[in-house]
Amino acid sequence: MTLISWRRAALCGLAAFATLSLALASPDKASAQAAGPIRIGVLNDQGGPYSAITGPGSVAAARMAVQDLGGTVLGRPVEVLSADHQHKPDLGSALAREWYDVQGVRAIFDIYSSGVALAIQRVAQDKDRLLFVSMASSSLIGGAQCSTHGMQWANDGYAVSNLTVRGAAGAQGNSWYFLTVDYAAGHSIEADATRMIQAAGGQVLGAVRFPLGTPDFSSFLLRAQASGAKNIGFIGGGSDMINSVKQADEFGLRAAGQRYVPFSMTTVDITAVGSQATQGMPVVLSYYWGENAETRAFADRFKRETGNLPTDPQANVYSAVRHYLRAVQAAGTIETAAVLAKMREMPVEDFFTRGARIRADGRLMRDLIYAEAKAPGEMSGPEDLLKIVSRIPGEQAFVPVAESQCPLVRR
Repeated sequence: MTLISWRRAALCGLAAFATLSLALASPDKASAQAAGPIRIGVLNDQGGPYSAITGPGSVAAARMAVQDLGGTVLGRPVEVLSADHQHKPDLGSALAREWYDVQGVRAIFDIYSSGVALAIQRVAQDKDRLLFVSMASSSLIGGAQCSTHGMQWANDGYAVSNLTVRGAAGAQGNSWYFLTVDYAAGHSIEADATRMIQAAGGQVLGAVRFPLGTPDFSSFLLRAQASGAKNIGFIGGGSDMINSVKQADEFGLRAAGQRYVPFSMTTVDITAVGSQATQGMPVVLSYYWGENAETRAFADRFKRETGNLPTDPQANVYSAVRHYLRAVQAAGTIETAAVLAKMREMPVEDFFTRGARIRADGRLMRDLIYAEAKAPGEMSGPEDLLKIVSRIPGEQAFVPVAESQCPLVRR
């Protein structure tokens, strides 16, 4: 044997001995290292009109859920990937394919865009992976295009329409005019709300659609004002919501006897616009930090981590990631079929969720809150934004099985 051959053989022997020693000393650790990390992804708007509502805060919420489970599941570290879908279904689905196929991502969370959610839900089904939508409004997601591999964790367009129409109609006459963002989620909410208004004997006097990212709503507001409708429903969010509410206040709609009714208002919007303009406006959500000591404790921790208070979608990302990882632990595997079975078997329990179950269409049947923005004189401090009017069980908030278009609940 030559000197080079001898050295090569010696090195191979040492490597084999080291591998054997690691396996003998810690078989679980060696197996975990061989299997690699469990990867999940947060895909949302990282820098656009909805980034303050989801964005980096949702990534932080996912990482907090991982931390609360010790950072590892089944002896494997959990890694959180993140990316911006820019509200483009083709980009979102391409990212999802790359994550599922190349990065080994087992589940994707958040989204906050109906068009992107629908595209990724099809990819998840094809790849036998999972999608958890924190909040998206299109009725197609859990309806006609529902999937065994896609879940909706927070409110949706039907629930928002249901609770908002009921709450607003109880305050003023039931005539409406809509300002609606021109994409799938906006169209879906407007259609749901119109059906509910008409079923209650009300009227929709007209509607106008605006593009995402509209800075000036004056022409739309003038049309709504001229309609004479008692309720002007705004269907949109993010910077569009903030701009429209500010301009509606400048137009003096409240003083003229018309109620401005945003359908997707968040605590971020109230803080950005101010309580003087938003007072009395409805907010439909599942998480609010001011509800009790547990919701407040999460908010304080989130604020220490990010510098901001958590939104409803961000809290729901935490909830969904936590439930998914608990199901992986209980199933003893990352294989989708076994994890899905455990997710449906186990109730969802966390700091703002009690005993909620996942319905066959992927809808988490959680309670929702109907609240209204406080007037300046009602607030005890800058974070005291909402007055909780009622808590509605999921069975009363979400689309009934009898009305669902999802074939999974009609079996």
